[in-house]
Amino acid sequence: MIGEVVGYAENLTPVALIGAGGIGKTSMALAVLHHHRIKQRFSDNRRFIRCDQFPATSAHLLNRLSKVTGAGVENPEDLTPLYPLSSREILIVLDNAESILDPRRTDAKKIYGLVEELSRWETICLLITSRISTIPSECETVEVPTLSINAARDTFYRIYKKREQSNLITQILEQLDFHPLSITLLATVAHQNKWDTERLTREWKTRRTSTLQTEHNESLAATIELSLNSPLFQELGPNARELLGVVAFFPQGVNGSNLCWLFPTISDGTNIFDKFCILSLTYHSNSFITMLAPLRDYFSPKDPRSSSLLCTVKEHYFARLSAHVDPDESDFGESRWITSEDVNVEHLLDVFTTIDTDSAGAWEACANFMRHLYWHKQRPVILKPKIEGLPDDHPSKLDCLWRLSLLLGLVGNHAEQKRFLTHALKLSRERGDDEDVARVLSDLSKSNEMMGLYDEGIQRGREALEIWESLDDTVGLVDCLINLAWLLHGDDQLDAAEETASRAINLLSEKYNQYQLCQSHLVLGTVYRYKGEIEKAIYHCEAVLEIASPFNWHNELYWAHMGLVELFYDEARFDDTNAHLERAKSYTGNSAYNLGCVMEMQAEVWYNQDRLEEARSEALRATDVYEKLGAVRDVGDCRKLLQLIEKKMGDLVSSGQSGSGDCGLPQIVYFPAHADLSFQAEGAGRKNRRSRQVPQIHPPRNPSTSHPLVPSTMVSSNTTIYHPHPSLC
Repeated sequence: MIGEVVGYAENLTPVALIGAGGIGKTSMALAVLHHHRIKQRFSDNRRFIRCDQFPATSAHLLNRLSKVTGAGVENPEDLTPLYPLSSREILIVLDNAESILDPRRTDAKKIYGLVEELSRWETICLLITSRISTIPSECETVEVPTLSINAARDTFYRIYKKREQSNLITQILEQLDFHPLSITLLATVAHQNKWDTERLTREWKTRRTSTLQTEHNESLAATIELSLNSPLFQELGPNARELLGVVAFFPQGVNGSNLCWLFPTISDGTNIFDKFCILSLTYHSNSFITMLAPLRDYFSPKDPRSSSLLCTVKEHYFARLSAHVDPDESDFGESRWITSEDVNVEHLLDVFTTIDTDSAGAWEACANFMRHLYWHKQRPVILKPKIEGLPDDHPSKLDCLWRLSLLLGLVGNHAEQKRFLTHALKLSRERGDDEDVARVLSDLSKSNEMMGLYDEGIQRGREALEIWESLDDTVGLVDCLINLAWLLHGDDQLDAAEETASRAINLLSEKYNQYQLCQSHLVLGTVYRYKGEIEKAIYHCEAVLEIASPFNWHNELYWAHMGLVELFYDEARFDDTNAHLERAKSYTGNSAYNLGCVMEMQAEVWYNQDRLEEARSEALRATDVYEKLGAVRDVGDCRKLLQLIEKKMGDLVSSGQSGSGDCGLPQIVYFPAHADLSFQAEGAGRKNRRSRQVPQIHPPRNPSTSHPLVPSTMVSSNTTIYHPHPSLC
């Protein structure tokens, strides 16, 4: 970057270095000023003016320019006395120019005019450093970034003077966003106090950025407060400091598209946030307005409850989480806001459930958060230990356990899912609500199915079916029938599975529910595939696409395409298989598990086409995805496929043939030599695709029916969603 600025200076192009306090603007300007190419170009005609060392008036600026350029005119009224000097080239650095360019200062307009005129002189190269971006339009703008990881380490250890480097120190530097001033201050404090790595790490954990205070009263706080003393900041009013605290509190900052509903009482919110960016207190990261970690640590309220604005934002988040998430409704897509806000919401819940464990509102929001994730961004949550640690008599324990189990099932962690559901079943029986018991039994049957425990799953499903029938609940009954059909299919009882799924469709003809109808077609498509009735299987897959497309149900569209993948794959129609794999991939959305399934299937297809190098790479990627999700069984399937790929590579090399790419690769050291390689010959590497990914939230109920798992104002959240395993499956 210094080379870029030197290039501008050599061409006499005015340039402004813009960035937050302590980012290294002055250091970079000095490096340019003393660069050998700059010395060669400008010789002794290089001047450095600290703009924060004189009053912010045009008269003082003109006096300083007259003095440093050698014009020698006392109290010049404009730049005219400098004209005789225009025959020589000169580099002028205006350092900390925000102190004179702040547009809210008394003499700001005239000062800006002088600097703008100076930037247009053909023989003057103007180099400006500033925290604010209100600089003359003639100037090229260079946004000064934080340090690279290597530069950050070099800076720290040059001051700290310890030869042995530590990963613990690197982690602290990362938490400082590699902010130059913060790193310099931390190293200086550690060196002056003779702290070893252990002591430094302990101090950082305890005091965070409050450690950044040297014996000479240099501190991060002083640098930040300079920006807050700016007239431009002061003009923003009493809300400005607290707004910065809200930005600082959230890991992502705040979404610039959501300012209206996050801060409805702040009418000029957009303008205020624009000014924060002009002042380099915040910056844009995709659609979010965020700030550097040291600033975030400084501004974030130590007790979140002390910030009335943050508490108001919390309530707005909680209110939005309580909205219906019903796939049969046209506003279903609006709840996808969670896909961009999930990290912020999770942090908010983590903090406020820690502050007040008994808070019913926070735990209710926690359950709703997992419901949103379930539909739109399937992933694990950091809240799991807290949920498990809630007392069994806590009013939100059952609901949170249940919602958590659904997410765990969706990311393939079925053993954990079953453990939580077993706990939830115990609580629901103790509370004596038959509907709760039936719901959890249904979900337990699905969990057992995913683990291949068909007998237990069928038993649980039939228990649930009996309760739904006694309740005369068509929605719950259909849900249970669909699930039993999957279980019977997995247990090779294909005729019974067909009969059960057909019964579900017949019930739906009386009480039409498009989502459940879609699920019924999914299971029938898979059953007919395994019965060898290909035309019927294709019909039901296409029925799923027809129902799901108007609603843009990504999961159902994904599974329908994966069903067609299986059908065409069985027929060795690889072009059609790959085409539907691409379509399935486009519907994986935010589901890492679904993406892993596509990768695994793609690896299998390429294996059978002898595209072994590509198959190996894709299988490795799928394994990595599954490992991160804790999907143990899927990891095992991928490892078996990888070993088959390696074996085929070796066989081809031995026979003098080759697949795509170099087959002479080292063996993958993933599993023991005795690993089970029992795969069907026609589908080497294939997992048992009769199982499926099955999360569950039961279908919408009559709004007048209250339910202890879900507040009566959110009844449409009680919906079961079926995400079959990759064969439709």
